[in-house]
Amino acid sequence: MSTLNTSTSALPSAAAPRSTVSFWQRALRHRSFVIGGLFTLLLLAAAGLSFVWTPWSPYDMDMANKLQGPTAQHWLGTDAYGRDVASLLLVGARASIIVGFIAVGIGLVGGTALGLLAAARRGWTEEIVMRLTDFSLAFPAILLAIMMTAVFGPGMVNAIIAIGINYIPIFARVTRAAANAVWAREYVAAARACGRGPWAITFKHVLPNVSTVLLVQATTYFAIAILAEAALSYLGLGTQPPQPSWGRMLSEAQTLMFQQPLLAVWPGVAIALAVLGLNLMGDGLRDLLDPRLARAR
Repeated sequence: MSTLNTSTSALPSAAAPRSTVSFWQRALRHRSFVIGGLFTLLLLAAAGLSFVWTPWSPYDMDMANKLQGPTAQHWLGTDAYGRDVASLLLVGARASIIVGFIAVGIGLVGGTALGLLAAARRGWTEEIVMRLTDFSLAFPAILLAIMMTAVFGPGMVNAIIAIGINYIPIFARVTRAAANAVWAREYVAAARACGRGPWAITFKHVLPNVSTVLLVQATTYFAIAILAEAALSYLGLGTQPPQPSWGRMLSEAQTLMFQQPLLAVWPGVAIALAVLGLNLMGDGLRDLLDPRLARAR
C-alpha cells in the first residue's frame, strides 16, 4: 500500500494540487495564454452579445443601401443585400461557437470512451478499436459532410455531426496513447496487485491523469472545428440562409472583391482571430498544465 501512495504522488492528479491562486499567477505571466484568452473571450462576448443586441437585424435587407463602406450607421458597411455586416459578424460568431462546442463534445465523449476501452482491455479489443479509427480517419470532415449532404441535405446539424464523427478517432488515439502511458506506471501495477479491476483503475487513476491532455486537445480542435464550419458553409454544406455564417459571408464576398473588398476582409479577420486565439490558449494550457514545463518556469 505504501508503494501505491508514494508512486501516486509523482503525478499531478494524485499529488497535492497547486493552489488556484498560484495557477492564475503563472497563467497571467504566460504571454500565449493571455493573448489567446483575450481573443477567445472576445469571441465568446460577441456570440453572447448577439443574443441580446445587434446594431441592426441581420435578417433585414435594404437594397437601397447595399455595398456601402463603413459609416456612422453601419460601422463595417453593408453587404450585397443591404444587411449590416457588423450584425452578421456578431450572429455568425454564435454559429461558430455552437458548431465547435457540440462537435468537439461529440468527439471528446466518443473518442475518450473508445480510447479508455482500448487501453483497459488491450488485445483484440484494442486492435479492433484502432483499426476502426484508422478506417474513420480515411474520411475527412468535408468528404463526410458531402456524403451526408447527399443523403440528408445541407445544414448546420449535418455539419456538426460530420465534424464530430471525424473527431472521434482523433480523440480515441490521443486517449489510448496517454492511457497506455498511465497503465505502465508503478502505482497502477500496485493497484492491480491490491485487487482493483480494470474499470476501477480506469476511472480512479487513468482518466484523471489523461484529462489535462484531453483538455488541451479539445481547445485546439475547437479552433479546427470553427475553421471546418467556415469551410463547409463556404461550400454551401454548413449553416444555411438566412442564418449568418462567417464562411458563407466569405463565399458571398468572393464575387464582389473589386466592388467592396472589405466584405471579404471582415469575416476573414474574424475567423483568423478566433482560430489564433484558441490555438494560443491551447498552447498556454499545455505549458501550464504540464508539470515538467511548469517546474521549468
